[in-house]
Formats: sequence, C-alpha cells, structure tokens
Amino acid sequence: MLDDAFKQQLKGIFADLKADFVLAAKAAPTHENRSELMELLGEVAECSDHIALTAADGGTLEFSLLKNGENTGVAFRGVPGGHEFTSLLMAILNSDGKGKNIPDEAVCRRVKALKGKIRLSTYVSLSCTNCPDVVQALNLMAILNKNVSHEMVDGAINQEEADALKIQAVPSVFADGELLHVGKSSFGELLQKLEAKYGSEPQTQASEIKNYDVIVVGAGPAGSSAAIYSARKGLKTAVLAEKAGGQVKETVGIENLISVPYTTGEKLAADLKTHLEAYSVDLLEFRKVEKIETGGNGKIVYAAGGEKFSAPAVIIAAGASWRRLNVPGESEYIGRGVAFCPHCDGPFYKGKQVAVVGGGNSGIEAAIDLAGICSKVTVFEFLDELKADNVLQEKAKSLPNVEIFTSSQTTAIEGNGEKVTGIRVKDRKTEQERVIALDGVFVQIGLAANGMPFKDLVAVNRFGEIETDAHCHTSQPGVYAAGDVSTVPYKQIIIAMGEGAKAALSAFEDRIKGVI
Repeated sequence: MLDDAFKQQLKGIFADLKADFVLAAKAAPTHENRSELMELLGEVAECSDHIALTAADGGTLEFSLLKNGENTGVAFRGVPGGHEFTSLLMAILNSDGKGKNIPDEAVCRRVKALKGKIRLSTYVSLSCTNCPDVVQALNLMAILNKNVSHEMVDGAINQEEADALKIQAVPSVFADGELLHVGKSSFGELLQKLEAKYGSEPQTQASEIKNYDVIVVGAGPAGSSAAIYSARKGLKTAVLAEKAGGQVKETVGIENLISVPYTTGEKLAADLKTHLEAYSVDLLEFRKVEKIETGGNGKIVYAAGGEKFSAPAVIIAAGASWRRLNVPGESEYIGRGVAFCPHCDGPFYKGKQVAVVGGGNSGIEAAIDLAGICSKVTVFEFLDELKADNVLQEKAKSLPNVEIFTSSQTTAIEGNGEKVTGIRVKDRKTEQERVIALDGVFVQIGLAANGMPFKDLVAVNRFGEIETDAHCHTSQPGVYAAGDVSTVPYKQIIIAMGEGAKAALSAFEDRIKGVI
C-alpha cells in the first residue's frame, strides 16, 4: 500500500518519537475494508519501534490512538487514506508534543479551559481538501484536553449513518450529537464555536496586557506586508490573525502576482508565513479580534479568550470573507443542500440538479466543475451580464447541461425541513418570481470586507470597508487600514501587499513626527 520510498520518509518523520503508541484497531472479520485498514496501519507501525498495532474483532471499522497505554481521545472510523493520511501522522506527532501546527501557550490554555466532557465527530470525504484541516484541528484539541474526544468518520464507509444525519456537505462536525459546523474552517474558528457552546473556565493569565509598538490585525498579503515593513524599522510588532495567509489560502490558482507566473493560495500563504517568521515578529494565530479601544495615545486590542494587547499604532488588515445571500432558507440548509465549495461538496450531488448563484469567475468555474458531476447546473447572476472572464463564459456556454440566467435575484432557498428542494428567483426585468426544483445550491457571490467589527472605532462605509486616505490613515489617529478591508479600489493580492507596506510606513512616519 505504501511504497518503499514513502516508508523511508515515514521512518525519518518518526525517528524522534519519545512516547510509545498503539494503533488499537477493531473491525468485524467480514468487513469489506478490514484488510485495507489493517494493511495500512501495519505498514505505518513498521516505520517505528515506538508504534505498534493491535487488532480485535468488533462490529464496526475503527481504531484509537493510545499513548503510553492511555487513550489520547483521537479515533478514526474508516481508513485514513487520501488527504486524511496526513491527519493520522499529525495525530501521532502532536500526541508526542511535535508539529508546527501546535498553537502557542495562550491558545493551548483556551483549549484546556473548555468546560465539561465534549464528544466530537467529523464526517469527511477522503477526496476533500478542506477536511484534513478540520480533523487535525479537533484531533489536536482532544490531545490538549483530556475531556475532549474526537473521531474522524469516513462518510463513504459509514454511508447509512451519514444519510441518517442528512449530511450533504463535508466536513460536517457534530458536538455531542448536534451539528456544530459545516465546511472549511480553522483551528481558531472551531475553538470559538466550542467556547460559545460549552463555555470556558476563567483564565487569570489572559488578563495580562502585552505591549508592542505596532499591532497588525490580519496575516494575509496586506497584514504580512505591514508586519514585515514594521519589523524592518526595528519596531516590536505583533500580528493577530485567525490564520496565516488569510483568505488567499483558499484561492486555487494565482497567475497575476507579478514575477511569479503561477502559484497556489496554499503555497502563497505558506510563503507569507515563512517570510514573517524570518523577522522578529510575534505571529499570534487563532486569534479573533473582538474590539479595539483607545486610551490616550495607546490602543487596546481585545481578542477572543480574554487576551489584551496594547500599542500606539494598530494596522487593520482583516481582509474579506465569503458573502452570504442572506435570504430565507440559506442558513437553515447549510450542509443540507446549501454549499460553498464545489470541489468538496460536488460529489454529493452526482446525477442531481443544482444551482450556482453568482456569475463571476468563481461562479462560472464552479458551474464548469459541477457540470461533470451533476445532471444539470443552472447559473443565476444578479447583474444584466456575467462578470467572469470570456474564456470561462465560452466554456460554460458550450456545456449542454449548463443553463445561465442573468438579471436574476435569488429571494429564498426552499426545503422540506430536511433538505433543499428548490430555489426562488425573481426576474429583475419583469419582476416575476418562480421556483426552480433542484437538489442543491452553491453560493459563489464573492467577498465582503471584514470592517464592520471596527465600525465604532473608525469610519466604515455601507459595504463594510474601512475608509482610508492615500496614506492608509483612518478617521482614528494611530489606526490604519490596508488591503481588502479598506476602501482602496481593486481587491488584488499585489495591491494589498503594497497597501500593507504603505500603512506600516505611514505609522512609522507618524511615530517619528510624534503624532502617535
């Protein structure tokens, strides 16, 4: 199953293991996937003297990870192949205290402070590229907090169970039997949802204020640029971000970053983080900034979990998030017919009829991808013409099972209480409404600026963008904004990088002049 070259890599990865681990597997002797699971786990165990495999008969197909004879709280119900093989490796390494994905001490304290016994299950598809991030994050939380357990569940092997739960999108996370989250997510976002659901024990360390010269909110292209330029000026700099790389991490292909003919969002995000780490910058991931207050010449930044940070200058580079339709039925049917990722959730709609809302590049690309899976794809664009590049429009129009409607406003998502059954659309020219019967709706309507959380501090326009001048100044002295969160025109990576540098230089100049 694993070739010799890969086994040699695993031996190197496991070379520094300190603890002893057991992959405690059980499966019914007649289970069709038993031999596949045992073969995979056996080959993993062969790569280290610190890993052993035990096998027992059971009614289902699963295995738990034990460390020095004790349960880590991590389990897999299925064969962790495909993208989930990395989740198995990371579970072993994280349990041994290793891995760059382990958060800093403050975030670890938040995980350990979660109240009560928490039982988590994540239903995945082995072809899903977003599922491993969620699985690895929740596995790590289980490892950090003995009162938390987490299991990865392969929806294909456990099909009847997935059907009974009405799962139509992955990853789907259940907390003690209740749906907690659907779709791509980060460690920080998942932790916030668990804190909101279960509560946290008080943390005395969180009340301490950490002081800096510059605080940057966001670690995308703008935030990374701002932090690097600030650090190069010799300023003590902190970056507070939910994830390094920001929204760009979710971009598939990037071909307009000058001097780089082609890269991916994943690689660019990793490169931004590497560049940040080359400087004396405190990169504090998994933080959600809740508010910023002013006091004298200082600014106090409050993050979820009770952390507080202080600096004379704050650069807001919070970027943008995927837009929602905000129509009746959308929230109710997320994961049950309403989806946002055609790559991950498209396979659930094989042979079915779906709609794509949005006629930009992302919408038309989604329609083209889904056309190879679904029996019919209908595109609805609010404007009078499509916004996508001509080459994409021509491709979509050439496909026999793709139908495109412009001047179409989505007014509701309809369902039967369990799943989506149709979409209600109004023709903006005739004002007539109609309901189109279908099985799923993929929302692809672009991004919205993340400026609204700061509207009590700085001037924000009706689109949620923070208003700035040519030097990235906001209406509040000592507070700057850069990138997609600001009113700067043309939301492009290269422009965001330039704006981040400009904001940092403006803050430094104001510091030299004594303005802040």
